Formats: sequence, C-alpha cells, structure tokens
Amino acid sequence: MSDLSSKKTAPTLLIGVDFGLPHFDADLVELGLLAKTAGLQPVARLTCKRKAPDAALFVGSGKADEIKTLALLHGAVEILFDQALSPAQQRNLERHMGLPVNDRTLLILEIFGQRARSHEGKLQVELARQQYLSTRLVRRWSHLERQSGGIGMRGGPGETQIELDRRMIQDSIKRIKERLIKVKRQRSTQRRQRDRRDTFNISLVGYTNAGKSTLFNALVKARAYAADQLFATLDTTTRQLYLGEAGRSVSLSDTVGFIRDLPHGLVEAFQATLQEATEADLLLHVVDASNPDFPEQMAEVQKVLVDIGADQVPQLLVFNKIDALDSDRYPLELQDQYDLNGVPVSRVFLSAQSGVGLSGLRAVLSEIVKTALPSLDPSESDPRDIGREYLGDTT
Repeated sequence: MSDLSSKKTAPTLLIGVDFGLPHFDADLVELGLLAKTAGLQPVARLTCKRKAPDAALFVGSGKADEIKTLALLHGAVEILFDQALSPAQQRNLERHMGLPVNDRTLLILEIFGQRARSHEGKLQVELARQQYLSTRLVRRWSHLERQSGGIGMRGGPGETQIELDRRMIQDSIKRIKERLIKVKRQRSTQRRQRDRRDTFNISLVGYTNAGKSTLFNALVKARAYAADQLFATLDTTTRQLYLGEAGRSVSLSDTVGFIRDLPHGLVEAFQATLQEATEADLLLHVVDASNPDFPEQMAEVQKVLVDIGADQVPQLLVFNKIDALDSDRYPLELQDQYDLNGVPVSRVFLSAQSGVGLSGLRAVLSEIVKTALPSLDPSESDPRDIGREYLGDTT
C-alpha cells in the first residue's frame, strides 16, 4: 500500500465516480481539501458516471486507461479516489496503471494520524488503521506473494509471511482494544465525578471545519487548536463554562468533527471520544451557515449521531460564520426555530470569529441550564427531558 505520509506534496490525480447518489461532489471540492490537509498536491480532477462499481477495476478498463493517460499528462505520482475501494479493486488498479492508488478511507485515516495528539487519540487512529490494513494483506505486496519452498518445507515462505503478518496485526488490534478499554474506564470515572457535582454536560458536534473549536475558544477563553482546515481537532477537550445569568458553570466539550462517508472503523475506534456526545445533556450542533451544502452536512452529522447512539440527546443548532454570508442571506433574527427531521429545534445565529451573537447563545444556554439543573436530583426527571421541553422537542 502507498503510504500517504511519505509522499507530502506529491502531485495527485483526484477521481470521483457518480453512482447517482444525492451527495455526489461533482467538483471534488471536499476531496481536494482532504488531500491538501494530508499534504498532497491535487494537479487534476476527473469525474465519471456509472450505474454500479466494476468488480475488478471499479471504473472499468476503458476509464482506467483514461485515468492512466491523464495521470501521465499531469505528472501525477498518486491516484486518489473519492470512494472506498475494495482490496482487490485497489490492487488491480495499481497493476493496471502502474501508479499507487488510494481511497478516501485511507486519506481520512492519514489525516487523523497526523492530527492526533493525545495518547487516547493516537490509540484510536492506530486501531482504525490496523483494522483497515488487515483487509489488505493477501498478495498486497510482493513480499507476501506465494513462493516455491525448498526441500522439506510445507508451502512457500511468502505464504508463511502472510500468516505471520495477519497474526501480528490481529495481536496489535487486540492490545490496542485492551488499552482503549482502560481509557474508556478512566473517562467514565471522570464523568461520574462530574455527575456527583451536579454538572450539566454540553458537547459541541458538527461537520468538520464548521467552527466548533473557534466557538469553544470564544466561549471558555481556551486555546484549543483551531484552523480553517478539515479535522483541525481530534482530541476531546473539556472546560468549565460559566454562565452568569444561570449563576453557575457547565461542562463544555469540543469533539472531533464528522464528515461524509466517515469510515465505519473510525466511528468504532473513536467510541471512547464520541462517548462525550452520547452522555451529554445537550448537544450544540454547530453548522457552517456560509456553506451552501449545509443541509447535506447536517444530515451526515445526524447519521453519525445515530451510529454512536447520541441521536436522542437534545440539540441546540448553532449556525456559525454568519459574517461570511452575503447581505441577502443574512438572518432577519439571530434566534428562531429550524425544522430538523420534522421536529422544530431552537436555532441561534452567530459568528464565533467576530463575536456577533455569542451573548444570545449564552442567554439561551443559561435558560436551559436554569430549567434543567433543579431536576438533577436522582429522584427527579432526566435533565435531557428538561432540555427537550425547553427546546421544543416533543419526541
């Protein structure tokens, strides 16, 4: 397999295949941003339409020849697909084109590997990477191919190497999972301590690059890393947020951003981190209001919330980056209701960068907390029910 981390600034050809799905990115904008975030240099883009993937070459032999010609024309040394490839398709494409071929899944794994800073984050990325590699062992590299054995040998040395590599990866996966269980246990202990202090827990969620970390810094005066790039933050950061109108503090956590077609292995691997969202009393769903595709991005976030079991947690929508809106798209009011999956949900407009609307968000949070905290006694109602009642969620 080609190692993306060893090919920084490598000229890369971007390929997208339209199978008729509604979220297809015809301009490959997001894939280009992902490639640049990983340190690659997109030099050309090509999209095509198919009813279904070709079993052997994903795009078919004719289109594979066209991609090979385009790569040679632009001097590309790497080919990157916007969709996930099977191990066989990836192997066949590389043999057909004579160039390294990678997919969206590996690209996201590479970015996560570059961004992870904490011990927990690194463990989670490594687990997802090992699980991805475990499906791409058989005949993926020349040293794994079957070779004729010598006198007295059963099978070839290459066949033995496959078994050895598979066993090593499975052992590594087992060790990482055991270490992550310990991390998860430690996080549970920390949450129980917060619960004993009657803390209201809020988690920031949203599509990557929606401005979660910038909003987090603006609210709690923290210095969490924030940048105009995809997956700037991977590791969960938790701080105390004091709400003056409520007269007390709440716990605010900044979590990893979501993205379209987030590899399922990453969702599984990041369960320890994403558990902050599943056990929150309120989710601040941050949306990039300046992005014309924000409805699709919101839908992707909802999908991941369902996957991790956080879809029943009350949400407050925060439409960020209104300073980047044209005058004709600027909201008439900074607070209103938005129809989310058939349910009216409270929405706040703001700019975390300029500070416009932050006071309104604090006021809404204060009202929610003042309503919920008196019921934090174990004999009373679940604070999530109080949050739903305030936010207008009747489900």
